[in-house]
Order: sequence, then structure tokens, then C-alpha cells
Amino acid sequence: MPTPGNDSAAELFRRNRFSVTRQLRYSTEETQRALDLALFINGLPVITFELKNTITSQTVSDAMQQYRTTRKPSERLFRYGVCLAHFALDDQEAHFTTRLAGKATRFLPFNKGDDDGAGNPPNPNGVRTAYLWQEVLRRESLANIIESFVQMVEEKDRDTGKKHKTLIFPRYHQLDVVRKLVADAARNGPGQRYLIQHSAGSGKSHSIAWLAQQLVELRGDDKPLFDSVIVVTDRVILDDQIRNTLKSMANQGWMIGHAERSGDLRQLITDGKRIIITTVQKFPFIVDDIGEEHRDRDFAIIIDEAHSSQGGRAAGQMNAALGAGSEDSDDGNSPEDRINALMESRKMLPNASYFAFTATPKNKTLQLFGEKNASGKPAPFHSYTMKQAIQEGFILDVLANYTPVRSYYHLIKTIDDDPEFDVRKAGKELRNHVESHEATIARKAKIIVDHFQSQVINAGKINGQARAMVATQGIRRAIDYWKAINRELESRGWPWKTIVAFTGEHEVPEIGAAQTEGSLNGFPSKDIPAKFKEKPYRMLIVADKFLTGFDEPLLHTMYVDKTLAGVKAVQALSRLNRAAPGKKDTFVLDFANDPEQIVASFQPYYRTTLLSAETDPNKLHDLKSVLDEAGVYRDELVVDFVDRYLADVSREQLDAMLDSCVVNYKALDEDGQIEFKGSAKAFVRTYNFLSQLLPWSNADWERLSIFLTYLTPRLPSPKEEEIDRNILDAIDMDSYRADVKTTMKLALEDEDAEIDPANVTSAGAKPEPEYDVLSSIVRSFNDVFADAGFSDADRVARQATGPMMDALVSNDQLRRIAASTDPQNQRIEFDLALKDSVNANWLDHYELFDKLDKDPQFKTAFGEHMFKLWAAKVAQLGNP
Repeated sequence: MPTPGNDSAAELFRRNRFSVTRQLRYSTEETQRALDLALFINGLPVITFELKNTITSQTVSDAMQQYRTTRKPSERLFRYGVCLAHFALDDQEAHFTTRLAGKATRFLPFNKGDDDGAGNPPNPNGVRTAYLWQEVLRRESLANIIESFVQMVEEKDRDTGKKHKTLIFPRYHQLDVVRKLVADAARNGPGQRYLIQHSAGSGKSHSIAWLAQQLVELRGDDKPLFDSVIVVTDRVILDDQIRNTLKSMANQGWMIGHAERSGDLRQLITDGKRIIITTVQKFPFIVDDIGEEHRDRDFAIIIDEAHSSQGGRAAGQMNAALGAGSEDSDDGNSPEDRINALMESRKMLPNASYFAFTATPKNKTLQLFGEKNASGKPAPFHSYTMKQAIQEGFILDVLANYTPVRSYYHLIKTIDDDPEFDVRKAGKELRNHVESHEATIARKAKIIVDHFQSQVINAGKINGQARAMVATQGIRRAIDYWKAINRELESRGWPWKTIVAFTGEHEVPEIGAAQTEGSLNGFPSKDIPAKFKEKPYRMLIVADKFLTGFDEPLLHTMYVDKTLAGVKAVQALSRLNRAAPGKKDTFVLDFANDPEQIVASFQPYYRTTLLSAETDPNKLHDLKSVLDEAGVYRDELVVDFVDRYLADVSREQLDAMLDSCVVNYKALDEDGQIEFKGSAKAFVRTYNFLSQLLPWSNADWERLSIFLTYLTPRLPSPKEEEIDRNILDAIDMDSYRADVKTTMKLALEDEDAEIDPANVTSAGAKPEPEYDVLSSIVRSFNDVFADAGFSDADRVARQATGPMMDALVSNDQLRRIAASTDPQNQRIEFDLALKDSVNANWLDHYELFDKLDKDPQFKTAFGEHMFKLWAAKVAQLGNP
């Protein structure tokens, strides 16, 4: 395409011959074979077409089948890379492929979308697919696609090291969003904000790469419209992905830089790098080093996963670093001048345009970047919805096979006394106790292994390559699950293995030392994504790590024992939705959440997400009143602190001022501490967000925000008395059972959703304690699970992992026999030891003793089960 004002280039472009040939006889083998249309430029084939008409009972599916069965990939016209794309279309839909591979040919939809779903909207002036030739295939449009979108990308297989080429042709929504954003930026210049709500499976990394490449090329007033394009990602994996995509597409690696540390951004701009990629985690270390010489430049800032990248403090630092310079910021000016300059630097920049991509926009994201719709509510600039992505087959519906698991418990009091405890705290402690109990985790581990073997492995999901993830409540729980599942696998002799993922070091009592994920897994943390693809690893056990930003198409099943809600629920379960060859469905087995809660979490993001109302800045007045009246600080102290802070005084002076406020805070009662600390956090969070949007400034709010930012981390947790841990010594879990309910499809409402604005209230006061005796607390806890109908078998299951098994495992004579005799003698000696143990403890476990005495079939099954558990535990411990 010629640049404006370049007459010679315009003349050369005019000479290009765009032509269409009907009934093209393409075959040298079967000379009568012809396809419906072929598009040529200067005699070179560019795109082929097979056309169908639904009126004659032929559809786009017939056209795709024709390409798969009668268009041989060996024919010159259909060889990979000769044409850009092959289109199958009828009057309703259009689909394309870049590679013909016989029956394995994969077509992608090239449709506008209809009612936020698949297909095309009705066309009052013709057939639904007329946009293809009226818009997309016009001379200028096609030339733009060839020049700025289509690429032959060479990629290296990480496992084999082999290189392979992939021809990239944009899908309609990618073409549409990039063109609309570029056109609006050219029309309105820097200083604009755009929110792009694109679902997983939308090809976001390619969209970002195309957008960055084309924003760099925009010009205004005979100079670049944007001096630099900065791509800020939330995930290290995607950071590398976008960087590689950009370099492979732009064919201009010299213009792309990667800012990893302080000093990089300044140097990259100085070196003439036009596209700069960094992660939001690195950005705060980079912004401090951007010099004044760059503050008069214009920037385009592309933000990936804007819901987490652009909420407050990091965003303010970005704005301050890239904002227009001001004489008011010189060190010689008054504190008031510096406060004013700081307030101005926080705001969304007039010299930068923001392009924010996310699949799950939060309320703050919508208010920061959304544009007002016809109803005056903030909405995305462009949408490619979860509904459309699912219907088009780019992602799978993770709610289509959802199985809740209901847990039942029965506790018993183990002491004669009946002390009193706070009912609320006791209930929380008891729930945590039963959920982390060895018997509970062992039972759930068995359900997980049984399900994965029968429903995933034996069913040959994803051509036998399916993987699973276990999402747990915390790191300690993740390690416990890792051990329990491994024991279950070893007891069955099954070959597949698990990986546990967490950050930092954590104590593992059985090992007796702090462990990392690397020491437990036996390989470095950085290798987890690659190892997970390899045999024999099949299951990844996590707490929070890998629940976001982990795109593994082989991930098929998720076992959830973690409370999930809102965006976190959507992000976690969406780890399953990536499409892969042979992947037709997914499974979710959920121990911890109600189906209704999961539906409520997904509903706002199924179609276009709107903001019901904007955050009311006047509520900051209410929070400030609460904080002022607490008596923790004086207004004069806040002013003095901030003035000294901006004057860069010594740390000791600032610490002394904060310490005096901490003393005042500690003098408050428990409710007062809760209210003050909650209000302080809410004030800082809300002000950091609103300061980017407000057209006016408030110096008192700015000072208080700075002061509270440094005071809040010093405030100890409210002096709430912990629940007396003796309660756990006074109860025991008598029975546990988990019932796997019927698998269901969780349906979402087919309508746009509204989310509420950001909450500006504090955490509130602590509820008044309510005390009751232990027996009543235990009875109330058990009443919740009164319909469990516990059987003797449930109680027996508890014995298998309790003191009886501990005694058998610690029996040195049995362990020596395990190491030196054959399996038959092992079993004989074990049965004798088990009998002795049952007889010695018959008063404590009478129900078990009675059932073993009266039910021979149960006695046999119980002996086999205990022997397998004992053998697995002894194998872990090794010889005495």
C-alpha cells in the first residue's frame, strides 16, 4: 500500500492486477477438475474458494468436505504456502484454512459473530457473507492483509529441536479489532483509552503483535504518531510469547527491545527501539530510570490482562514515568508544588494511548478504559466473547461436564469436660481440621485417582495424552495431596506420576526439613511446564501457582478442593479450555464449591461485560472521616510526614513519626483497630484507582494516601484472640464420606452482564462472639451433615489411616520381614500382626472388631486394603 503523498508508489500500486477466475481447472492429473473461484494478483494465486448455497441444500460444511476429500494437497495450487488461504463459504458462513491436509484439514471460522455468538448477523441488503467480498477482499483491504497481517512464521519445537513453518492468516475478529483500533488512533491521536474484551482462544498474542506493529507505522504531521509502543504483559510465559510473535512477524527484529531491569527502557528508547516489551512485575523497577528527555514523547501502551496489570499503584508509576514533564517537579519548588506535580503525574496521560486487552474485565478496568455506550455505561471498545469462542470451537465449555462432590463428616468429643468456645471461630477451626485431616485427603485422593484412571486414562481422552490439575486450598494442602495421591498410585502399581507446584520453601514434617517444589519433584521449577507434557507425568497439584497464565492444551480435567469465586473461578477453570487435536470435552470434579456459585462467577464474562455504575469518589470523604476520627494521626503530622518524604529526609525521621501513630493505633479496642486498618487499606486502594480518572485534584487526599501507604504495613493485626487450639485436642473425626454427585452441564444466561463498581467500604467491625459448650458445637457441626447416613464402612475407613496403621508401620519386625521375605510370607506375618492390633484395641474400636468377627467377606477385604496401605507406607520409609 502506498504511503500518503507518495505518487510513484501510488502508481505502482495502481498497476497491480487483481483478478478472479471462475471454474479454475487446476489439476495436472485430472484435467477436468475445477474449483469455483481463485483470486490472483499479477497472475499469482492468492486465495481459492468453494461456494455453496443453502437454498440448494448445500452448506459451508459441504464446501469444507470438498476441500478435504477432492482437493489433493499434492496439486501445485494446494501445496502449503502457495496460496494464503482456502475459503469455504455459503450464504450464511465463511470458513478458511491455510493448510490442506486431507481429512485432517482444520478450518477456522471467518465470521463476524451474531448476537455475541457464532455465525453472521442478518444483512438487510443481501446474503450474510457479503462482507467477505464487499469489505475484506477489496483491493486496498486485501493488500493490507498481505502486507500487515499474513506471515510465514518459523518456530522451533522445544522437545525435538526441529523447525517448522506456520502460515498465519487473521481471523475476522482479529482483523476487525486491529483495523478499528488503528483507524481510531490515527483519527484521534494520543491520549485515548480502549478496552478490548477478547476471550481465551481469541489469538490475543497475534492481535497484540499486529496492533503494536501497525501503531509504530502510524504517522501524523510528518512524524511518527507514537514515538514508542510499550507492551506490558502480566505473565512471564506470555511475555516471551508476544516477544517471539512480534519478532517473527515484523521481520524487523532491530526495532524490538525487551526491558528486564532498571535502565533498560531509557537505553532502548535511546537506541531507537520502537516496540518495547516488559512485564508489569518489572515495570516499577524500570519507571524510575526514565529520564526527563523522554517525557515529551508520545506513547502507545498495550496492556495484556488489564484486569490485573492496571489497577492502582503500578499504573500510577507508569503514568508518572511517561507523563509530560513540568517545572513544578523541580526539587527547588515548595512541597505544595511537588504534591501538585505528583497528583498530575498519576492521571491517565494525555501523551499516551492505552490499549487494554482482557477476557475478564473487572469493574475498575471497565471504568478506566471502557467507553460509554448508548445507556451511558462503560463498555468495551471491541468484544470477542466467551460465547462466540465456545460456539466457534476455539475453546471448550469447561462447565459442560461439571461434577460436584458433597463431603459428609461426623465428629466426636474425646474428653469428659465440656468447655466453652466462640462458636464462629470454633466452626471455622473445625472445618479446617476436617478438611486437612489425613483421612479426608486420603479419601479424596482415592476418588481423584479412580476418576482419572476410569474416565480419562481408560477413555483415551485427547488421544491418550490427557493431563489433570488438582487445585488445593493452600501450599500445605497441596503437599498433602501430592503425598496422598502418590501413595494411592504406588499401592496400585500404576506407572503415571504427579508434579507439585508452589513457591518458596515449606516444612514437610515427614522429611524433617524445608522443601521446595524442585526438591520434592526431583527437577528444577523452570522445567515444570515442559515435564508436564512428558510421560509419565499426568497430574499437576497446585495451590495458586499455574491457576492463571498457564496455557496447556493437554490439560483436560481439574479436581477442585479450593474455594473459588468471581474472576478467580473463571481464570482457574479456564485452564482447561484450550483446544487441542482430539480434545472434545473437559471434566471438573469439585469438592469445595456450589454449582450456583460457579455459574454466578462465569455469568458476567459469557457475553459483553458492562459496568452498572461508576465508583463514587465522594465515598472517599466518608472513609477519610472515619480515619480522622480514630485519633491515630493528626492532620499536621500527615502534612509534615509527606513534606519530609518528598524532601527525601533520612529514614529515621520518617520511622519515628510512623511509630508514634502505631502506638495510638494499639490503644484502640479490637473493633476500632479493625475499622481503622480496613478503612486505611480501602482509602489507598480506591484513591490510587480514582486519581487516574478524576478531572480535579485533592491535595489532602494525595497526602493521606502517601502517608497511609507507609503506615498501614506497620499496623499489627487487630488484637483478636485466636481460637483456643485445645479444641482440636478435644475432638476427633469419627467418620468421613464423600459422595460424587451426578455430572451436570452448568448453563449460563444468554445476555449481557453488568458488574457493580469498585467497593469503597472498609472491612467493617468484628461480629460479637457467641459462646457455647463444646458438646453443643460438635452437635451443631454434625447436624449440617445429618443426612449422610454413615455406615460402619465409613468408620472402618477412618481406622485404616489412624493409630492402628501407625502402629503397624512402626513395627520394626514387620518392616524387616518386608525387606527379606517373599510376598506370601509377608502377607502371613502382616495378617497376624493386624489381628493382634485389632484384639489389643477392641475397646476403642468395638464396631470394627464386631464387624470383623461377624462378616468374613468384610474381613478379607479389610485385610487386603490394610496390607496395600501398609506396604506403600513402608516402601516410602525404607528399611529400619
